Amino acid sequence: MIQKTNELPVWDIEAIYPSGAAWEKDFAKLRGLAEKFAAYRGKLQDSDKVLADAIRADEVFDRLAEKLYVFAHLRADEDTGNAEASSRLDRIKGAFAELAPFSAWFMPELSALPDKVMKKYLDSPVLADHRRSLKEVVRARSHVLSEAEEKIIGLYSDVTHAPDRTFSLLNDADMTFGTLTVDGKKETLTHASYHTFLEHPDRKVRRTAFRKMHVSYGKLRHTFASTLDAVVKRHVVSARLRKYPSSLAAALFDDNVPEQVYTRLIDSVHAHLVPMYRYVELRKKVLKLDKIDIYDLYNPLLPDCRKSYSWDDAVKLVNGAVKPLGEEYGRIWKNAVRERWIDAPPRKGKRSGAYSSGCFDTRPYILMSFDHTLNDVFTLAHEGGHSMHSYFSNHHQPYQYADYSIFAAEIASTTNEILLFEHLMANSRDRDLKAYLLCHLADEIRCTIYRQTMFAEFELLIHRLAEEGTPLTADLLDNEYGKLNALYYRIHGDKLISHEWARIPHFYYNFYVYKYATGMSAAIRLATGILKNGEPAREAYLGFLKAGSCKDVLEIMQDAGVDLNTPEPVDAALDYFAGIVRKLENML
Repeated sequence: MIQKTNELPVWDIEAIYPSGAAWEKDFAKLRGLAEKFAAYRGKLQDSDKVLADAIRADEVFDRLAEKLYVFAHLRADEDTGNAEASSRLDRIKGAFAELAPFSAWFMPELSALPDKVMKKYLDSPVLADHRRSLKEVVRARSHVLSEAEEKIIGLYSDVTHAPDRTFSLLNDADMTFGTLTVDGKKETLTHASYHTFLEHPDRKVRRTAFRKMHVSYGKLRHTFASTLDAVVKRHVVSARLRKYPSSLAAALFDDNVPEQVYTRLIDSVHAHLVPMYRYVELRKKVLKLDKIDIYDLYNPLLPDCRKSYSWDDAVKLVNGAVKPLGEEYGRIWKNAVRERWIDAPPRKGKRSGAYSSGCFDTRPYILMSFDHTLNDVFTLAHEGGHSMHSYFSNHHQPYQYADYSIFAAEIASTTNEILLFEHLMANSRDRDLKAYLLCHLADEIRCTIYRQTMFAEFELLIHRLAEEGTPLTADLLDNEYGKLNALYYRIHGDKLISHEWARIPHFYYNFYVYKYATGMSAAIRLATGILKNGEPAREAYLGFLKAGSCKDVLEIMQDAGVDLNTPEPVDAALDYFAGIVRKLENML
């Protein structure tokens, strides 16, 4: 067990399993549960009761497997050098792969049930709790292939994902970027240090880091173009095999999101580029630059807020920020701190970064490394938002509907961040702190809405070109990416920015990045609405947290007061950004 460090809490994952022996006892049950589920193969058409029993058997296996995995990965992340914990994590991952064939038959067989049988099951009281899931199966039927075809695709999966692995190995293992001199010391440029150098007050450091990074990618741009071209072609071919009208439609299908939501996001950002141009111009003036470049967009406009925050300070600030969410939310959040959902101390070997992780049968735990900075306070609020979303979903939905859509995953966390920002702004008389906070949020919106939408536009463009049969060459990718950067920032600077596409892993994720932009737009609408309208907006927001996946995600958002079928939420978020820019212009 990891010991508490000074004032900082460590998580209580013994609440999942009190010992490694207890974990081993449950691990030994997995194969038997998988075999019990597989025994229903070929019988789903027999009766509604048989299908209900099969679904229950699947749930028993899944819930135990998830619980085993959560304990294993949390324990391993406490100390990445712990061989026993790493071995336990490898074993549960291996079990997933080994036992996958015991469940691979289920969806093809369920999808292939005759219409008459499926209609009977949809009307069955025995399957009432699974009616929405069955309707989703019916909705997807035309895109599910035969069991033999699905098996072939599954067998080829390892081959077709080779370009992703090649990119990952090149990007994370093989590439080196050299060194640069920073404050008189020679420093190694890595992925991890790159953004630190971009935030450096010395422009020479920023420019050197930027150029070294992108020269390195430029040397391999033809190789990266080949891997990206292959991945995009895989998306296009998969969409055609499964009879989707486009690769975008295929990617949005699971969330039942219309293509217009994606394209309207791009249109809305295009219509609100002037505030971004003003912000770029403000940066140029404050930094006293004759000409601004892309590498001047990340360094703080104001000195970092050096105030130190104790853990108690951080908890108190987050408690105050979420107070508008009501008594129930506040009570549960305070219990989360008291019950040790959080592992906060920095320590050697601990996994870097921050996350919220758990499953239906565990607490939604939080990993972070609290270093007493304001950014750490925001991290606590952010990850707390994720965990509270999971808590409410798990406690108000049955297992099959408790897991919320990835589309909604960043909304609750970012809502908490906006509430914390507004709480700090409303309760501080420190002009420098307020200016710092405004700059911090302006950069968050720039990176999360504007930049991610630019990525989304690039991703849509290259998929449409592939659908037309156009090869994605390095020259084409450089040209199109360079034009988008010029459009979004109106910066005509170092042409090496045209190689940046080569280092962005998100372009391999199949239309994922737009969710960051829609998520932050929704969060701004929700947070500002709660602060402005009080109880009605709060109750609607709590309804969103409790909904899980009991409805389509856009319908859940509509119930919460955010209609992403219209441009209004994104337009409102970008107007909010414009207001921040105006305040900064007046203050700076």
